[in-house]
Amino acid sequence: MSAPKPDPAPPNKLPVLRALLPFIRPYRARVVLAGVFLVITALAALVLPVMLKQVIDQGFAPALQHGDTSYLKTTLWGLAIVGIIMSLGGGARFMIVTWLGERVVSDIRSAVYARLLQQPPEFFESLKTGEVLSRLTTDTTLVQTLVGSSLSMGLRNCITLVGAVIMLLIGHTKTTLIVLTMIAVMIGIVMLFSRRVRKLSRASTDRVADISSQAGETLNAMSTVQIMTQEGRENRRFAERVEDAFATAMKRTRVRAMLIVFIMLAFLGGILWGIWDGGNAVIRGETTFGQLSQFAIYALMVGSAAAVLAEVWGDALRAAGASERLVELLSAQPGIRSPAQPAALPATAGGVNVAFEQVEFAYPTRPERKVLHALNFNVNAGERVALVGPSGAGKSTVFALLARFYDVQGGAVKVAGVPVTELALDDLRRLISVVPQEPVIFSDNALENIRYGRPEASEAEVMAAARAAQAHDFISQLPEGYQTYLGERGVRLSGGQKQRIAIARAILRDAPLLLLDEATSALDAESEQAVQQALEVAMQGRTTLVIAHRLSTIQNADRILVFEDGRVVESGPHTQLVAAGGLYARLAALQSLAEGQRGTSS
Repeated sequence: MSAPKPDPAPPNKLPVLRALLPFIRPYRARVVLAGVFLVITALAALVLPVMLKQVIDQGFAPALQHGDTSYLKTTLWGLAIVGIIMSLGGGARFMIVTWLGERVVSDIRSAVYARLLQQPPEFFESLKTGEVLSRLTTDTTLVQTLVGSSLSMGLRNCITLVGAVIMLLIGHTKTTLIVLTMIAVMIGIVMLFSRRVRKLSRASTDRVADISSQAGETLNAMSTVQIMTQEGRENRRFAERVEDAFATAMKRTRVRAMLIVFIMLAFLGGILWGIWDGGNAVIRGETTFGQLSQFAIYALMVGSAAAVLAEVWGDALRAAGASERLVELLSAQPGIRSPAQPAALPATAGGVNVAFEQVEFAYPTRPERKVLHALNFNVNAGERVALVGPSGAGKSTVFALLARFYDVQGGAVKVAGVPVTELALDDLRRLISVVPQEPVIFSDNALENIRYGRPEASEAEVMAAARAAQAHDFISQLPEGYQTYLGERGVRLSGGQKQRIAIARAILRDAPLLLLDEATSALDAESEQAVQQALEVAMQGRTTLVIAHRLSTIQNADRILVFEDGRVVESGPHTQLVAAGGLYARLAALQSLAEGQRGTSS
């Protein structure tokens, strides 16, 4: 399967945000509690103008006319109690919704990461690592803003808006209808621009992802960048990405700024008109100063709530754009999955047999070019078989198909007599230990790197595997021995040391099928001899497949399979193949000549 592609943005709705509901549902009780405090806070805010009217009309009026401050104290106490309720409710609401935002985003990140771990290698052939990291960080932060603050603010201001409009309608019907007209116009303008804002929000998050991708790619190849003196070029490329992101963000900001300016001007016009009309009513004796103050505060509430809702709408649009990218990852179904009813795994003592039966295969990203053509071969349990041939002949593809990183287009791959498609992926891959050509070293210490294939292994078992791989001596000389941090991607180790760590990891895993992909390619002659001795021990009692270009390392193999253009063209032991005078003999002659020239030059 290929990396998911974005769907076109829906015009004015945010259906993609529904994908967040499964992550919120487990915390329904907290959502309800937050809703209770939200309603209490909003109602308290709506009562405040009423209490203020009481303070002005029934508290200050008697005090100014007769010097009686008793009712002023009473109304002030009422105002204070409402304010305290609003403050406590607001604090409780803030704490709960913030917890919800953090919890939901943590769950989303874990779910996205878990789904990524299920994807086969082809998924990552068309999706950059930096973009994935951007989705896990930047996009989830936008969702956190929505769930942890904006959504709560939006609901509270919805209640405030509706409540304030109702209170205004009760006391000032004509003026309120004008205010409602103003709100309707504002909402219409916001909806008109919403699709544009959402598209720009998605584009903005994409540009940020480009920045992460560019930075990650360059930092992971820093030594190459510096040795090629391309710092200036990479700096320019990064600056271009940053400027693209800035330009896209400013486009979105300009659209939102236009909305803010319009809303504020409309709100200011409505307030000024209301104060003018209400002030004339006070002069005519048709209303009191307290009622005018109450109207002004409710009008402010309406305008403020409308402005906040416009901001929340913008946050929702940005979160929708981010959610879209997260949903693409969450909904990406792995093309390689365990069968619904996997076959039972046969006994594997003494190794497992391997069979390729008329296998046809082309990589999904290059379907027009077949890598394997009707490939047929068998490897008996406990047998040591080497795979040799020119680069691109299909040797590494055999390993990938054995681990079922890809499915074949024709024929069958069998392990222990069972097609790999009928085995549970975990069961299949537990049968395999691999020493890759480019060993992977994790950002951890030496002990945990070796123990990666068997996390439950004891420290003594780890050291025994390291000794077998001729790695114990150099690990012991590290500053903190087995507890020494090896750096990102093992930058503190030489190529040969990385390879011996990988060999120790494979030995410790103790799987019945051992795959060696140029396992000694990075070692010097002395280390290679020591590791070959270690591999001799590791290969005892298990099936071993070896890919090697240095033919001197496979002369003792039980059988050698010679690959060319995705087919096995020769098969047999070293001496027989050399005597046959075919492709293997030519490769051996060329390599002997090259080694002889190296020996002469040295």
